Formats: sequence, C-alpha cells, structure tokens
Amino acid sequence: MAVPKRKVSPHRRGNRRAHDSLKVEAFHECSNCGELKRPHNLCTQCGHYNGREVIAVGL
Repeated sequence: MAVPKRKVSPHRRGNRRAHDSLKVEAFHECSNCGELKRPHNLCTQCGHYNGREVIAVGL
C-alpha cells in the first residue's frame, strides 16, 4: 500500500493547487445597446447577435 514518506509542506500543497482557482469571466460590450455580455452569446438585453436582431425582446 502506498503511503507518503514525508509530510507535504504547505508550499508544495499550494503549488499543486495553484490552478484550481476560479477564472475571471470574460465580458464584452454589446455593439447594439452597450450592455455587458458573454462573448459569442446572444445579448439578453436587446436580443442582438453578430450585428443583427435574432429574437425580439419585449419591453
């Protein structure tokens, strides 16, 4: 049975977990209304995508 020979130091433990943190979400400005939206996604405020209206958003 595999058992660790020595205690893993906090520094080594932190190095191993360095890539486990959450990434900052990317946001772009909508070219039509100026609201922030996720890239390559439909704007939820105005319903535009890639310069044209995809869905009609009721006001």
